[in-house]
Amino acid sequence: MSPHSDKIKLDRLFPAIRQYQALATQHGIDDIFQDNGGKLLQILILTGLKATRKREGNDAIDEDGNEYELKSVNALLTKSFSTHHHMNPTIIAKYRRVTWVFAIYEGIELQSIYRLTPDQLEPYFTKWENKWQESGGKDINNPKIPVSFVITHGTRLVT
Repeated sequence: MSPHSDKIKLDRLFPAIRQYQALATQHGIDDIFQDNGGKLLQILILTGLKATRKREGNDAIDEDGNEYELKSVNALLTKSFSTHHHMNPTIIAKYRRVTWVFAIYEGIELQSIYRLTPDQLEPYFTKWENKWQESGGKDINNPKIPVSFVITHGTRLVT
């Protein structure tokens, strides 16, 4: 095998990618290429939030100790935000205690960031809770929150 002709371009770009990773590391993001790390860095910087650095639990915290759930979506690929692969009453209770921040992207370009309170998201929490109970306690696989709901009911933070 031999390298693609674009190797020269990649070699030229990689120092900037390393700088981006160094900035991300300062903000608690270990890998900009995993788990939306690059987008997470941008959201943290633009909102002033800090990563919690926990795999489980909420994603970010503000200077007053309030925790936040962060979600991002590439609107070119889907029209709804993913939530949790094993939605159940424990996760729903956790979600009811925090403010949510939703970032809407087109590819890698940020379009907007919205904030929604648990009260604003309550219709989804109630719906998921009812569905879980009606299914006999079977976890729900990744229920969605539509981008249109976020835009209609959220407070726009960043354009």
